[in-house]
Amino acid sequence: MHFFALEHFATHLNETFSVALDNAGQAPFVLVEARPLQHMGAPIPGMVRAPFSLLFRNDSAILLPQKIYQMTHGSIGEFGIFLVPIARDREGFIYQAVFN
Repeated sequence: MHFFALEHFATHLNETFSVALDNAGQAPFVLVEARPLQHMGAPIPGMVRAPFSLLFRNDSAILLPQKIYQMTHGSIGEFGIFLVPIARDREGFIYQAVFN
């Protein structure tokens, strides 16, 4: 199991990550944003990382459901990530992963 921080992804903006689709091969997802999230209130006891958000774009016309996907990147390796579709633009669908 990977324990990620924002720094693992911030240097890979605009790079392609590969997502395994159930019995349908791989789909390219481009990391379009990696940003810290503001924590409201006092720090939570035992908090071991600052929360952050990642946004990925997939240019497929098919909306993928929110769930845990196996993602692969050349530098980071293979890992599970919970992706939620949050928007659609001219270039495809935007998916978000939140780490808290």
